[in-house]
Amino acid sequence: QVQPVESGGGLVQAGGSLRLSCAASGRTFSSAAMGWFRQAPGKEREFVAAVNWSGSSTYYADSVKGRFTISRDNAKNTVHLQMNSLKPEDTAVYYCAAYSGKYNTPVVTLTTSIRYWGQGTQVTVSS
Repeated sequence: QVQPVESGGGLVQAGGSLRLSCAASGRTFSSAAMGWFRQAPGKEREFVAAVNWSGSSTYYADSVKGRFTISRDNAKNTVHLQMNSLKPEDTAVYYCAAYSGKYNTPVVTLTTSIRYWGQGTQVTVSS
């Protein structure tokens, strides 16, 4: 079992940066693919980024490619999302997630491939 807990959200101006962290409990964390999703008001939850169990492979939504970086530290059971050049359209609740199966693009973009969700952290980007 992997239980993610997010932190690091907040309010930032457009063009700024934020770093989200996800602390995940559970002995199976180091073998689980992990990801970030987000949900804006009135919209469906959407994929942001994913990383395989070792951190050697990553995958991004086109909307964040080149601006966001996902990474993990298995020694500390943590996953991070570094967000640069933030835009107002990045405003959403961001969720850390643990996948139920092996890392497989583009399956990682599907919410149905998630076994465990965090509670979410709010990111607001002002214009």
